[in-house]
Amino acid sequence: MRDDVVRMQRLRAELRALDLSVNRLRRAGRDSASAQLLLSRKRAELEDVICRRKDERAASVFPRQR
Repeated sequence: MRDDVVRMQRLRAELRALDLSVNRLRRAGRDSASAQLLLSRKRAELEDVICRRKDERAASVFPRQR
């Protein structure tokens, strides 16, 4: 679980940096399609980690009945 927290922090930092890069590219009139694609992939990765962590927490609170 600690690994997920570190991973989420790292992904959030990467997202901030990528977002700044996309904005700089746009202001410079450059193509930012590849940076935007990478940004959306990183957002999906972060969302996956967050959802997985929520599922793990829910499983620990509400263990499955057999």
